[in-house]
Amino acid sequence: MTLWITGCSSGLGKALTEYFLAQGHTIAACARRRDRIEAMSKSSDPSNWFSVCDVASDKDVATFCRKAFDHTGAPDLLINNASIINQPARLWEVPAEDFDQLIAVNLSGTANMIRHAVPLMIDAGSGIIVNLSSGWGRSTSPEVAPYCASKWGVEGMTQALSQELPAGLAAVALNPGVIDTDMLRCAFGDDASAYPNAEDWARTAAPFILGLSSSDNGKALTAP
Repeated sequence: MTLWITGCSSGLGKALTEYFLAQGHTIAACARRRDRIEAMSKSSDPSNWFSVCDVASDKDVATFCRKAFDHTGAPDLLINNASIINQPARLWEVPAEDFDQLIAVNLSGTANMIRHAVPLMIDAGSGIIVNLSSGWGRSTSPEVAPYCASKWGVEGMTQALSQELPAGLAAVALNPGVIDTDMLRCAFGDDASAYPNAEDWARTAAPFILGLSSSDNGKALTAP
């Protein structure tokens, strides 16, 4: 299976990428951290492809998708994982530039990937788009309003997309659950250690994702 993954250099994206590589799947993946992308590329089979890409930039995403397609063909699975969280603060105390950057990555970045990857999947006649959401895309908490707004946006955008896709394709919003990552530690501090780490999560979440089909179109799911 061919999978394209954003935000592959840390957290859930890195854990999923490593799991899929270990299972022999073909991967095209991107992230902003050049040193980590270079390391992943050097340690991976040449059939896989890794690239530096800021998903907030439509130009970057267009280039990534064009080169990924040349290397791997259209994806069977597109996993929009790239995401950031705001430093905890009341909404009116969050600097405008921080809010704008979060929305650019979490929401516009997902739309950018869809804009350039989904036409390739439509031409191929099949494919699953998995947009990583959050428990905070279905509920709210104080001091993470920007993040909540972005993930509620992902949920709504995924539902609308699912109504637009032709037969054979599907779009799913996936709540990964609460996982001990750097992002969670930004919000929870040391309390994040009470939750499973990304590698343990991927061992159950990745097979679940691989099992998704066109019959799941429009569903708001939660990883096991």
